[in-house]
Amino acid sequence: MSALRAAAPGILTTLQDFGRHGRQRLGIPAGGALDPLSLRAANLLAGNPPDAGALEIVAQGPTLVVQASSVRIGLAGARAPIAIIRAAHERRIEAAVGMSVTLKRGDVIRIGRVVGASVLYLAVEGGFAVEPTMDSQSTYLRGGFGGFAGRALQAGDLLPLARNEASPRAELCLDLAPFALRTSLRAIEGPQSDFFADEERAAFFGRTYRISPQWSRMGLRLDGEPVRHARGADIASDGVVQGSIQVPGDGQPIVLSAERQTTGGYPKIAAVISADLPALGRLGPGASVRFERVTLDEAEAAARIHAAFVERLPTLLAPLPPADVGDLPARLAAANLVSGVIDARG
Repeated sequence: MSALRAAAPGILTTLQDFGRHGRQRLGIPAGGALDPLSLRAANLLAGNPPDAGALEIVAQGPTLVVQASSVRIGLAGARAPIAIIRAAHERRIEAAVGMSVTLKRGDVIRIGRVVGASVLYLAVEGGFAVEPTMDSQSTYLRGGFGGFAGRALQAGDLLPLARNEASPRAELCLDLAPFALRTSLRAIEGPQSDFFADEERAAFFGRTYRISPQWSRMGLRLDGEPVRHARGADIASDGVVQGSIQVPGDGQPIVLSAERQTTGGYPKIAAVISADLPALGRLGPGASVRFERVTLDEAEAAARIHAAFVERLPTLLAPLPPADVGDLPARLAAANLVSGVIDARG
């Protein structure tokens, strides 16, 4: 069997795609990648459809051993020290996020501490040979199903590959500047914003919060000045979406994430707009965040701009000049990746 063997699993490495949609009525959240834009980029670098399942790496990366003739990987998302130990030459070289690289049998890829954002994605050409659950390869940790055995990677796991050999093509690179960490997220007022006085809503949108160590794929707990309720902290449970900002009784907001519950009983003061959900997924424990109030019309305009950027993302790929992978600065400079800047408010 062609596979990647986990010599070390990392802190939280799971198989994720765009999630399983249309089942919230059954109590099953969509789940999927925290940062679907970076997942899409990793798949493009690997030569896959954008929704192929890939490894989502949180905090500390895994050490993987290639058990196939060859495999091409694409890396996108947060920065991390990445070392490849070539079995054939007994030497260590460096790879980088934002490029593809082909590994051969016995090669070891070691991914260190994730910095600059909370998640990094590793896609393999052809994808992983893992049977979908409810039309998705995404791991639902709280439910214990999907992905690889319904859980995070463990030492000794063999992740089966759909291909035994990488295709003969040039490696690719992609400018990841548009994927940088952002600490200001746009949000519209929530369906229970009237549970908070006007001055309290205004204060909420002016505050800076810090993400608690209680971060999880389900939600981000925020530490900061409490939000005061005007009409109590309980409502009849109703539906929630990714990006909903609930305010429980202690006044410390919770931003719901990919594995959120499907309903909630706390008033929602706001909701992060869809265009900023990938940026929300990049935030991890200790990061600062503030929310900028926008109108529904502004949110729709931002969604259109984001969709246009996603559509042209494949055109931003560039061939990596043939050279030793260790000479990354020269190779990336030669690719002349930066072709323009987008202002989502423009």
